[in-house]
Amino acid sequence: MNHSEAAVSTLFDRDADNYNSLRRRLIPCFDDFYGTALQLIRDWHRGQKLEVLDIGSGTGLFSAMVLEEFPVQRVALLDGSSVMLEQASQRLGEQDGLEFRLANMAEAELGGPWDIVISALAIHHLTDNEKRDLYHRIRKALKPGGLFVNAEQVAGPGPAAEDRHARIWLQQIRHLGVPEHEIKKAHERMAHDKCATLNDQLLWLEQAAFSDVDCSFKSWRFAVFSGRA
Repeated sequence: MNHSEAAVSTLFDRDADNYNSLRRRLIPCFDDFYGTALQLIRDWHRGQKLEVLDIGSGTGLFSAMVLEEFPVQRVALLDGSSVMLEQASQRLGEQDGLEFRLANMAEAELGGPWDIVISALAIHHLTDNEKRDLYHRIRKALKPGGLFVNAEQVAGPGPAAEDRHARIWLQQIRHLGVPEHEIKKAHERMAHDKCATLNDQLLWLEQAAFSDVDCSFKSWRFAVFSGRA
């Protein structure tokens, strides 16, 4: 783990206790954002028991949503923060088929083959080269016909869009009542972000041999996009 990755992990360790309670207000489009990701799985799912890998799982929010709605045989939660994984363990409780993997997603062995790989607000911590490499590794880790869903924070197509995204996000979260000291912490975490544009990432999925590559939802800096193996 390099210095930048260690710094990100330290910040998420620090903020883990409040991360769950604030997430809905820090993501103003929360319901549509996660709702679209679940709808993609719902549309793809054919009733089989799923083997799921959650990359950058954090406190297990996305995995919990999948477990609540779909029949699941196995879920592996992979994250670089031990404190976040502990929070995930507390959230999900004692269930058969749960695995918690402490690892850097830029280098981790993904295992598989998986029916579905999910990720939420995590891959933007990687460099562009690391993102491209990860997308190739995810494609190889999926079963034929498997699904990758990424609910992500993306860069605007240019400086004007980036400024607009930042300005509107700040207005929205203040309207939702996020206190200034939590906004400061969010900005400290975001200082380590390496967001890529949506168009670049859709291209990288296609270059990694994903099919049916699509963006199903976008609201300012938040987007949900996917591809099939």
